[in-house]
Amino acid sequence: MYTTLNRWFERLLEAASIVLLISLAVVVVLAVVFRFLGASLIWYDEVASVQLAWLTYYGAALAALKRGHLGFSGLFLNLPPRVRSVAFVLAELFVIGFFSVIGWGGWYLLDIFGDETLISLPWIPLKITQSVIPIGAALFIAAEILSIPDAWHKAMVGIDYEKEAIDEAIEDARQST
Repeated sequence: MYTTLNRWFERLLEAASIVLLISLAVVVVLAVVFRFLGASLIWYDEVASVQLAWLTYYGAALAALKRGHLGFSGLFLNLPPRVRSVAFVLAELFVIGFFSVIGWGGWYLLDIFGDETLISLPWIPLKITQSVIPIGAALFIAAEILSIPDAWHKAMVGIDYEKEAIDEAIEDARQST
């Protein structure tokens, strides 16, 4: 039940996560090399921490799209169908509500920063680096909403996402050998 929009969104999140991961690795390796050569980069730790935050938000949205976050599938799937459907709806409302508050709070913070910049790179405004909070929250909400139809179907027929992912990984490993 995966739609074209889901696939497009997944590829977008994967690409962004890969770019962020590679750029973070490059910054850290450069920092190590420069420190070894006796010319430490003054900006790397601040930039690396911002990159890690961005990677975390984009990766969390990707995990939400794939329903890869921790859950209680054993407990959830053993609930009676009617209770399971109510629990599903409540959980979705809670997650979307939580990230709506995070997004609103992040948006509010952007105004508070005013003209502040990074300490080590004064030409980069904090509004840019911290914009990941509302953007990440919006991406997480979008991922959650896009994954609801498939998650609902699987929840109602009793399919365990975790077991399904493990079975797919085992099958992929068998095919590659």
